[in-house]
Amino acid sequence: MKNSILSILAFAAIVACKKSDTTNTESSADTSTVTAPADTGMMTNDSTAVSNGTETQSTLSDQDKKFAEVAAKGGMMEVMAGQLAATNASNEKVKALGEMMVKDHTKANDELKSWAAKVGHQLPTSLDAEKQKVYDDLKAKKGVDFDRKYTDLMVTDHKKTIADFKKQASDGSESSLKSFAEKTIPALEHHLMESEKAKAAVK
Repeated sequence: MKNSILSILAFAAIVACKKSDTTNTESSADTSTVTAPADTGMMTNDSTAVSNGTETQSTLSDQDKKFAEVAAKGGMMEVMAGQLAATNASNEKVKALGEMMVKDHTKANDELKSWAAKVGHQLPTSLDAEKQKVYDDLKAKKGVDFDRKYTDLMVTDHKKTIADFKKQASDGSESSLKSFAEKTIPALEHHLMESEKAKAAVK
């Protein structure tokens, strides 16, 4: 009889343990179910943050695109021609003019490249056929002939460039490109003045 009672108690204990295990398992399942929506919410937040951090490309007008292309090619030409003047010119004023062009236009070119990178616009990376021919003709000149050709080119180019920059400052659509054009005009006007002085010195 005593053994029978012990057997019943042992059986009751085993059943109780199994029920307890089942309850724990269900509890664990409930816990994971509760945490799932929290994880999903975090993923949504992360993806929203990535989306908000993505820079939207600016919509450029035809005027903006045309100006950026002309300014990039013109800036490259000024630096390349200035490098020639710094080494090939026979007149010290012409050499100094070339050095100033290299310094100032390199800075302006870098600003334009920085703007293009921000808005996702591709700038030309080489001269067009017309400007390349002008550069090649200039490169073939020596001495006083070089000085005259270079200063003539700088006066003509800067008059046109100033007009282009003023047009962009007034008619452009993209605000940062308009600002770039506007703030560069005084330097271009100074270049024109110095080019006219150098031209007069080599007549």
